[in-house]
Amino acid sequence: MSVDEDIDVVWSGEGEWKITIDVFIDLGLAYGAALLGVFLVILIQTGLPAVSGIIMLAIPLTVIGIMPGFYLLNTLAQPIGNYTNPALFTATAMIGMIALAGIVVRNSLVLIEFIEQSRNKGLELKEALLQAGSVRMRPILLTAGTTLLGNLVITLDPIFNGLAWAIIFGIAASTVFTLFVIPLVYHLAYSDEQQNREGVEHA
Repeated sequence: MSVDEDIDVVWSGEGEWKITIDVFIDLGLAYGAALLGVFLVILIQTGLPAVSGIIMLAIPLTVIGIMPGFYLLNTLAQPIGNYTNPALFTATAMIGMIALAGIVVRNSLVLIEFIEQSRNKGLELKEALLQAGSVRMRPILLTAGTTLLGNLVITLDPIFNGLAWAIIFGIAASTVFTLFVIPLVYHLAYSDEQQNREGVEHA
């Protein structure tokens, strides 16, 4: 299609790329607000900033699953006719990340709560950590499994499948790593306190 030389054609409007950037900026701010809200709730409940920070470690562990998960989906995606069929990290996937911030802290909260209760009963730190892992592993895996199964159906939706995949990959990685990372970080944070306590008792 051509126009006369004395006619200027100007493309105007916000543009899809600008809208996409604005949406992800807004969702990023919402993600930060969600993290701050979760931290404040945990801090009010525990009263311990260090413990609250350890519990929050489950949230960044979701990224370990989400980003490689979407990469894997794109690797396995089959083209439809002559067109590619990418699995894009869309705004709905970002919403899934925000939702995960409130979901995955439950696993680490369950572990930390059991550890604190065991230590209050007089168990040594190492024994409390081992018992927390062995006793709480099954409930944690079962709750994560039900969440995964519930989101499998949503993966068939053309709009909200990004949300479902983000939750599936994120909660899978976070659940597995939480069982190892949270007790390890807790041990690093409170091993000196345990040694000081034992030194006082022997003295």
